[in-house]
Amino acid sequence: MSNTQALPLLETDVPEAVAPCCPPLTERPFTAEEAETAARMFKALGDPVRLRLFSAVASHEGGEACVCDISDVGVSQPTVSHHLKKLKEAGLLTSERRGTWVYYRVEPSVLAAMGKLLTSTSAVA
Repeated sequence: MSNTQALPLLETDVPEAVAPCCPPLTERPFTAEEAETAARMFKALGDPVRLRLFSAVASHEGGEACVCDISDVGVSQPTVSHHLKKLKEAGLLTSERRGTWVYYRVEPSVLAAMGKLLTSTSAVA
């Protein structure tokens, strides 16, 4: 007898499933809170090492990556841990400890929400 349970998948391509931090830039001016949230996300991604780590997690097979698989970004392990912590604090990644390793996953609706934020609803002529 198995104790495993299948969990439902999140459908991030369904607009209702996306929990954007902010409206698209062309929709209306941000509130102070929306601007703080968006700035925190973009500030975290403004560092080349963090951007590489975020990309490594987002593009990793299965949608999650062990820290042992993504730490080769040209900086020491403590620095990798620091950058991953900053990505988590910005709400871009989640993590789960499994034994001695930590696995990182892109927060479910982050990519869709960031894309929606930057997508213009009107066509440029």
